[in-house]
Amino acid sequence: QTPMSDLFSLTGKIAAVSGCTRGIGRSMALGLADAGAGIDCGDYRKLIDICLLQRNIEDYKVRDEIRALGRKAEIVYLDVSKQESVRDVVDRILAIFPRLDILVNNAGIQRRFDAVDFPENEWDDVIQANLKSVFSISQAAAKHMITQGSGKIINTASLMSFQGGIRVPAYAAAKGGVALVTKALANEWAKHSINVNAIAPGYVNTELTQALVHDPVRSKEILGRIPAGRWASPDDFRGPVVYLASRASDYVHGEIMAVDGGWLAR
Repeated sequence: QTPMSDLFSLTGKIAAVSGCTRGIGRSMALGLADAGAGIDCGDYRKLIDICLLQRNIEDYKVRDEIRALGRKAEIVYLDVSKQESVRDVVDRILAIFPRLDILVNNAGIQRRFDAVDFPENEWDDVIQANLKSVFSISQAAAKHMITQGSGKIINTASLMSFQGGIRVPAYAAAKGGVALVTKALANEWAKHSINVNAIAPGYVNTELTQALVHDPVRSKEILGRIPAGRWASPDDFRGPVVYLASRASDYVHGEIMAVDGGWLAR
């Protein structure tokens, strides 16, 4: 019987994480890097390596945080709003790393307009960054993972994968699409020992949500709907991403894991 510590260990794996310079993505990357704790930090070959997929390749903060844990971390350019960047990102990952075991598609954007006035170009940008890029990068990664015989793909969905929201029709369409493309890819790739799942965050206290956090009316409305009685912290996503990236989730395929403090339950 496999020891529990081995089920959750990511030792020897290589993970790529997009949208990793702050918020949820940063915590996911650090959580994955920390999942090999207890191994001799002097030998990178025994540890998980992290590939940070970033638009700003001169932002070294997360890379240095991971290296401080004794892990190997490298930065690869990715701008999910540009399909030419998306198209060959897996090739650029594999030019640095010998394999790719874990892909976390976390990068995305948000645009808010009344639906009746939603600009077509803004719609296209949101769909490209939040949905088309997820499929394209997953498709390229899967071709490699099928050859190597295993892999884990973890997408970032949203509460908007289940609900329509207000003034975010493009985001809701994209995140609804992320949920169903996650299931569609799981259906096809499970037979290749590739797990495709998604994490759906609830309301998270990050730099991007400070306007809501400090709005006394809206914040009270949001907290009143969350059974846990608090906003999520980015660190609440460390455990879920490690679970979905590890052997502990080998029989989990096509799931959309809500990490929302009970929002959907209410």
